[in-house]
Amino acid sequence: MRQSQLFLSTMRESPADAEVISHQLMLRAGLIRQLAAGVYTYLPLGRRVLQKVEHIIREEMERAGAQELLMPAMQPAELWQESGRYSVYGPELIRLHDRHEREFALGPTHEEVITSLVRDEINSYRRLPVTLYQIQTKFRDERRPRFGLLRSREFLMKDAYSFDTDWEGLDQSYWNMYRAYNRIFARCGLNFRAVEADSGAIGGEGGTHEFMALADIGEDAIAVCSQCDYAANLEKAQAAVPAFIEADQRADAGTAEKFHTPNLRTIDQLVQALHIDPAAIIKTLIFIADNKAVAVAVRGDRDINEIKVKNYLGVENLAIADPAAAARLTGAAPGSIGPLGLTVPVLIDEEVARMTDGVAGANEQDYHYRHVYPARDLELKHVGDFRNIVEGDSCSRCEKGRLNIYRGIEIGHVFKLGTKYSARLGATFLNPDGQVQTMLMGCYGIGVSRILSAVIEQNHDEHGILWPAAVAPYCVHLIPISVKSGFQMQTAMELYSELLAQGFEVLIDDRDERPGVKFKDSDLMGLPVRIIIGRDAEQGMVELVERKMNKKELIDKDAVLKRVREFVESEV
Repeated sequence: MRQSQLFLSTMRESPADAEVISHQLMLRAGLIRQLAAGVYTYLPLGRRVLQKVEHIIREEMERAGAQELLMPAMQPAELWQESGRYSVYGPELIRLHDRHEREFALGPTHEEVITSLVRDEINSYRRLPVTLYQIQTKFRDERRPRFGLLRSREFLMKDAYSFDTDWEGLDQSYWNMYRAYNRIFARCGLNFRAVEADSGAIGGEGGTHEFMALADIGEDAIAVCSQCDYAANLEKAQAAVPAFIEADQRADAGTAEKFHTPNLRTIDQLVQALHIDPAAIIKTLIFIADNKAVAVAVRGDRDINEIKVKNYLGVENLAIADPAAAARLTGAAPGSIGPLGLTVPVLIDEEVARMTDGVAGANEQDYHYRHVYPARDLELKHVGDFRNIVEGDSCSRCEKGRLNIYRGIEIGHVFKLGTKYSARLGATFLNPDGQVQTMLMGCYGIGVSRILSAVIEQNHDEHGILWPAAVAPYCVHLIPISVKSGFQMQTAMELYSELLAQGFEVLIDDRDERPGVKFKDSDLMGLPVRIIIGRDAEQGMVELVERKMNKKELIDKDAVLKRVREFVESEV
């Protein structure tokens, strides 16, 4: 491609509303342009990167046995009502009516559509298992679109769905896709981890893993063990807990004693006034779970993990009770609430259950208990993991390593849905005995447009993008220093033709611009290999630059093809 003809405009400065480096560089390098908040046009360079990613995905989906189709973006609302997700999905679901007042939704995902399709097309075990996928634009009405393509209202996604006759088959389909995702993200040049995760709004009855590209600006926190391969989203991560000490093993434990704590309402205030460690305090909060009150108790130095609480209770909605409601339920305002004597169910974190001498609110204004021994003083009916892990916690899997916390960008997610959608939408089949059974489903998504952002977040320097060869819009950037030099242009065009003939994707900067302008644009766009044709061309020499390593060498122009091929083979 001749750069003089390429639909491209670069920017020297970053737009003020671009908060993260990937958003800034995509705008500055001419990959995307914003049409509205969270809605972008992909310019030719950006579209070429998307096509590279899509090609990798299609190759690996076919290798995994999946078949491509394309489903409508506009979905009848009654399908969402049938699945039970119409009200659950919330305001992110973009709703509209046609001229006949029939309600539709713009698809944020396609579980309902694919399930209804397979329900109507397959009724025998002989046609199962099957895995179907598409690459399509999705729509979500984000409250606050931000970070460019990382949180947008319109985005490109690969979503796949498997249908099996039994759990063993679903397990095979799931791990088949898990392995395919590892290959896809590795081929895209990403530094990523597969982590155990919560199923969220998609739901399901089995396991789920998120694929996280490690990046400081990631919106998700992930815990990674320093010794074993354990990795989990913070919503799911568990730490090892100390051994349980039975009540009769602590005969020396003091009796719980109420004492006056005027104006001591926060953990910090209790720590300073009582000269104790926050780990010795039992923090108790009141929540409303699907319109029912529940208390959750964790150590004073811990934060409650609401996802874990929701999953334990099996509820859809969970919110902290307002102070007035908490006071009505407990007899005290927040700050004096504790787990002793409450009439609502009390969820007790494992660490609290193992405490032997704690301080807790007395459910009486300005009073607390000391010498609280949960194994003796509390009904340990609902004990579980209800807290966020913290940096340095012991790994729950190997118990030897320490958990380190990293930030990550979610680029993929795989789910075992089980019968969540097939049962509600009636996707059944006849088994070999002629009996009707419900299909078991898996769901597998990749944020295709998000991969652009993730790659750039991990591959850039102070000058611009550093594209991995597999997803770069062009492999080689040919730059003749002076287009007015007949010899330089002749050499450049000869190399251009030879490289194209060998199947390399080449961008030639044939613009009549100053060398500094050309080099700045080249740095910004970040194509893997740059070949500079200057005065040395008259002696048959050109400069080859590997952009990522900033490795420069003067080589014979006849060696260009060989060197470029060696570079690409080593990179891809």
